[in-house]
Amino acid sequence: MTKVLVVDDEPQIVRALRINLSARGYQVLTAHDGTAALRAAAEGRPDVVVLDLGLPDVDGTEVIAGLRGWTSVPIIVLSARTDSTDKVEALDAGADDYVTKPFGMDELLARLRAAVRRSAAGADDEVAVIEAASFTVDLAAKKVLRDGAEVHLTPTEWGVLEVLVRNRGRLVAQKQLLQDVWGPAYATESHYLRVYLAQLRRKLEPEPSHPRHLLTEPGMGYRFES
Repeated sequence: MTKVLVVDDEPQIVRALRINLSARGYQVLTAHDGTAALRAAAEGRPDVVVLDLGLPDVDGTEVIAGLRGWTSVPIIVLSARTDSTDKVEALDAGADDYVTKPFGMDELLARLRAAVRRSAAGADDEVAVIEAASFTVDLAAKKVLRDGAEVHLTPTEWGVLEVLVRNRGRLVAQKQLLQDVWGPAYATESHYLRVYLAQLRRKLEPEPSHPRHLLTEPGMGYRFES
């Protein structure tokens, strides 16, 4: 059974979608704000998300960014915003499709079926929270906890850690890591990695000089082991 997460603060739209989707054999989860949406996605693991942008707590584009921190689940934006700028922002943030309100139920259902068909086969392996022996990485919330307390990371430190964690157990080449975090122009600046890995180890490893999670593969790259 395909599981759909509907995120909208308008009860009548949520009710209409729940009735129509349930009648067609979908399992429906609902959330009325962005915080609840991220929690429902992490706990419920939907196959597709239908998301309104105008939420009461955070903008829908922030929800998209939060989801894209850890999952490739298809996201269909359902919004009254018709300006092309809003559409571009949502799509750039990681949305897969954009439907404007008012909408036709048949069209929305067709787009939903298409999004599910395109969904990556590996999505079942994605998790939002990575538990290491010494710390926890929440990819959706973009937070790191050590001994129950949040560890402050700079945006660049987070970028390095995120790439490694999302490739846990696999070697990430120096060039790939530099390009993913800093951009193509920095592909040969390997000293950047030495500096930032040292900073991350000081913040996260029990013994920074003998790391067990953020490992160096000499001459090749880096690996994250939980």
